[in-house]
Amino acid sequence: MLKIQNLKVNRDGKEVLRGVSLNIKPGEVHILMGPNGSGKSTLASALMGNPVFEVVGGSVILDGRSLLNLSPDKRAKFGLFLAFQYPVEVSGVSMRGFLRAVYKELGRPVESFNKDLEKNLKLLNMSSAFMERFLNDGFSGGEKKKSEILQLALFSPKYAILDEMDSGLDVSALKTVAESISKIKAENPDLGILIITHYQRILKYLDVDFVHILSEGKISRSGGRELVEEVEEKGYDKLKVKSQRSKINVKSKK
Repeated sequence: MLKIQNLKVNRDGKEVLRGVSLNIKPGEVHILMGPNGSGKSTLASALMGNPVFEVVGGSVILDGRSLLNLSPDKRAKFGLFLAFQYPVEVSGVSMRGFLRAVYKELGRPVESFNKDLEKNLKLLNMSSAFMERFLNDGFSGGEKKKSEILQLALFSPKYAILDEMDSGLDVSALKTVAESISKIKAENPDLGILIITHYQRILKYLDVDFVHILSEGKISRSGGRELVEEVEEKGYDKLKVKSQRSKINVKSKK
């Protein structure tokens, strides 16, 4: 289980997260929504160990081990993955070279890399020519998101945080990304996922278990698909209530 308990995070001396608690069990898919500035991306970065964000309270436990004293690379090796909202462009480093280096660093046998890569390219309907391009250099928004999804498939983490994977995508690209996530989930049923998003449209293509609303640095509501519909109807301001955890499970219809 990925267990986040009363997590408090500052940036530049200012309080951003004010006590976030969230449990993600193996195989569960959680959606995290909230207005701009509520702390969604801060949570993602803090979980992955970005030193810009100072954890001043609480705990993050992955399968019984605290992550807060680990560097980002060690968190990745222990099974945590972050798909960035704005992936970095690295000219001069090929996609293939980057993926191979990370694959090796994660302790995977290098001799299986090419076979594993080709399998996942096929799974995601991606051309192998994509591998000879420089990492995210000149990529469209959709291509950058596909790059992140390919990494998710290839690196096979225990838990994945997907930070606004649907931002900047048209309907067609969004469907492609969401269907790719579904394929990866089918290949790895125990993968736990936290999807950070502003919109309900991604729910059209994914099965989800819980929906959470992050407001003013805390989770103010938790529930099922009906909570997303309530956001669409009323907006976030009318949903600012005392923190609670719903036991409702939901499966969205494709």
